[in-house]
Amino acid sequence: MEEELKPRFIESLQRNNDQIREDRARTIGADSELIYRRRVEDIELKIKRLEREQEGLIDISPLDRNSLTFADFQPEAFVQKDLEYSLTIRNLNIQLEVAVKRFEYLFGKTF
Repeated sequence: MEEELKPRFIESLQRNNDQIREDRARTIGADSELIYRRRVEDIELKIKRLEREQEGLIDISPLDRNSLTFADFQPEAFVQKDLEYSLTIRNLNIQLEVAVKRFEYLFGKTF
């Protein structure tokens, strides 16, 4: 089955202003929605990774079952790092909440 060849360029030139505006609006909207969705997903991924890293901080098990010393453990560094993770995760959660609300408002879709 052969497709009928159409002069797409000529057809495009013959479109009226409303058709052109609608096509451009759809393209701009689709691109923006996709980029927005990706941004929200990136924030979600960052939060998950940071939560895992933060949980890793409390895994201070000894190197082997005969060792019970924690000579290498530095409480000040642990507290500092845990607070940094907590604040970063908190800020990202706020960012995520705002981004999801804006996505739903702008594109009329639930995330």
